Amino acid sequence: MFALVACAVSVLLFFEDAAAQPRTNVRKVAFINAGPAEPNAPNVAAFREGMRKLGYIEGESFVIDLNWGDNRVERLPGLVNELLARKPDVIVSTGGPPTIRAVKAATSSVPVVFITGDPVGEGIVASLARPGGNLTGFSVFAANLDGKRLELMHEALPKVRNVAILWNPATPGETSGRDDARVAAARLGLTVDWLEARNGAELERALASITMSRTDALFVVADPVLGFARKRIVEFANANRLPGVYFWREFVQDGGLMSYGTQLTDLYRRAASYVDKILKGTKPGDLPIEQPTTFELVVNLRTAKAIGVEFPTAVLVRADVVQ
Repeated sequence: MFALVACAVSVLLFFEDAAAQPRTNVRKVAFINAGPAEPNAPNVAAFREGMRKLGYIEGESFVIDLNWGDNRVERLPGLVNELLARKPDVIVSTGGPPTIRAVKAATSSVPVVFITGDPVGEGIVASLARPGGNLTGFSVFAANLDGKRLELMHEALPKVRNVAILWNPATPGETSGRDDARVAAARLGLTVDWLEARNGAELERALASITMSRTDALFVVADPVLGFARKRIVEFANANRLPGVYFWREFVQDGGLMSYGTQLTDLYRRAASYVDKILKGTKPGDLPIEQPTTFELVVNLRTAKAIGVEFPTAVLVRADVVQ
């Protein structure tokens, strides 16, 4: 009898000890982004959804280590070093070239899945087909659409002649977006006021200058820093009854008038598939950079009514989302 009790106690202690041990099969995915947490919440949620659909259970088979730069680029090297000390299995690097460059400079061994505008033009990788090394990811292909956005703006707002264009000259590869927009503006006969916004202070100065000008519409060149400030930009445009044309759907969800571009949350959802492949042994450098295959036109009729804009029927028919 004593032997049976002792055996039962031993088994119980074994299982209690096993439960107390850390699970070595839990994979760690480190997120790092130069921007703040709040505007990126939908993207992280989309990534989590992608992982769930692949069979991962957060807290059991994987954990996410979130790291935010709060728009302070100088913090990135320290954040990267801190997350590397926690030994992640994969790093998901988003928020534009500054974040990816900081990660790339700090490690050549930890696999990295990035989301950025133009990884070749930004000098992050040499090839889309075979990025090589420890890097792979997704191209937003946003800046290349700025000319198309201006054309759509002209179609939706044919009376517009004077356009204020916000852009960030500090973002690598951004000049291609500006060049596309400049060519399109000249072809459409638009007068353009280029306003630089590298950070919050410059953004506020740019917005203040718009209130003193004869601006008919606001156009925002694709850029992560400006994307993080989307609520402020939309709030300003609507308060001044300015039609605004943007590059992310999230601008319209926050009250903006119109957007055309890649669905950002879809890329984050798809990023989970690359994380899955890497965790199962695929080398990141062997995974080609994926580009978006579909683009969406989103319009906000509530905002249109509030600021006195009437969309042509041809534009509404072409819209993928009307809200």
